[in-house]
Amino acid sequence: MKKSLSLSRRTALKGLGSVGALSLVSSGASAADDRVSPFSGRQYHKDILGKVLKAPLIDTHEHLFDEEVRLAKTPGARSEPDDWSLILKHYLDSDIRTSGMPPAEFDRFFSSKVDPADKWAILEPYWAAVKNTGYGRAVRIAIEKLYGVEELSAATVRKVQAGYEATRKPGFYRRILCEQAGIESCQVNYLGGEPFHKSTMPTLLMQDIGIVGMFSGPDINGFAKPAGIEVKDLGDWRRVIDWWFGQYGKIAVAVKSQNAYARDIDYRKVEAGAAQGLFKLRIENKPMNPQQQKDLEDHLFWAAVETATQHNLPVKMHTGYYAGDNYMPLSRLLQNPGSACDLCRASPETRFVFMHIAYPYYEDLIAVAKHYTNAYLDMCWAWIINPVAAKDFLKKYLVTAPANKILTFGGDYIPVEPVLGHAMIARRGIALALSELVEEGWLKVSDAMDLIDPIMHGNARIIFNLAEKQKLLATL
Repeated sequence: MKKSLSLSRRTALKGLGSVGALSLVSSGASAADDRVSPFSGRQYHKDILGKVLKAPLIDTHEHLFDEEVRLAKTPGARSEPDDWSLILKHYLDSDIRTSGMPPAEFDRFFSSKVDPADKWAILEPYWAAVKNTGYGRAVRIAIEKLYGVEELSAATVRKVQAGYEATRKPGFYRRILCEQAGIESCQVNYLGGEPFHKSTMPTLLMQDIGIVGMFSGPDINGFAKPAGIEVKDLGDWRRVIDWWFGQYGKIAVAVKSQNAYARDIDYRKVEAGAAQGLFKLRIENKPMNPQQQKDLEDHLFWAAVETATQHNLPVKMHTGYYAGDNYMPLSRLLQNPGSACDLCRASPETRFVFMHIAYPYYEDLIAVAKHYTNAYLDMCWAWIINPVAAKDFLKKYLVTAPANKILTFGGDYIPVEPVLGHAMIARRGIALALSELVEEGWLKVSDAMDLIDPIMHGNARIIFNLAEKQKLLATL
């Protein structure tokens, strides 16, 4: 395993060398672009950028299906186009919709029945409005670096499609992730319906255990059937939870809950005696009022978290901004950082990883990490939600909270191609954040240089015990 991991790092660094400083400085712009580089001045700017470019990234959050699924042209259970529009289908599709594209045109653009060359005409009226968002930048960088096209247009759309087809070949995950993005390994929250996915690429696409179905609902059939356990009461359900951790706890890197899309993360500890009757109502499909449903969820949440903690697995929690469009209740998101405090206080032995910087309430979340020993923050997705806010978050975090509790990158994508663009945006932002802290007098140059390895990969190795996990996964 040490040999394969070493090869992965060498491959990553070699790939980054081929990317060169231009990729980070211009974030996807051509050499003829008229933007001014923030790294062309003082030597320490160049030194920081150079080290950031060479450092491998550990990617702590993706939704990638295995490569063989993409090659089979069937991304999971989803109905997807297999053309260049696929790389706009995750995240940028939300900006496209909120920019005003009518639903019928949206469906046509992402249809597998429309000729790829004809799709530019559908997108063109909205492209100028979305191409400079973080979502748009990630896609534009991917198109340039993977397909050699600097600007998507009527004149280039066929070249983009040809590049898409030429890229989607066996081995393209490692070429994109390792050789071009400089990513050492990814952590995947699988969206294919299984609580834990046994990947065919286990050391590259390391997996979380999805715990939402253990407490939300709960999903009795989905979890109990694979375990071969008939669930008649709460005790049986606890045995189901134990089974999943017994099967996969050693090779999983963490557990993941995205339940914050449905409610606040204010889980209180409800005694088993009170939950037993509520679980009986669930088994018998009898109605429960909202408070009863919450009490049952809260009890089962802590059952899953306590079991994860016993297996030394960090608990990843979605916080903040919602993916998608036209349904986010921002007032509820405001409560996430306060509820994070309550979680940390209720279970000090659990390592909680709060994801996505609780955007837009990221200063509140920094306060949580500063105050609670067991609170860790993950910048996954943040660089493309708002690249400037993510850079400011990192600056503020590094002069506020312990530097060993921050994770700086997770692409958070279903298609692999825009992970490359996101990684380049993140590298640029990390270098800018550190350079600005030096320029403003908050860090010495040596302090900034010393922070690069920990925040880009060192912290992740420790928090998720990756050396041991890699050894176990290599034997599968």
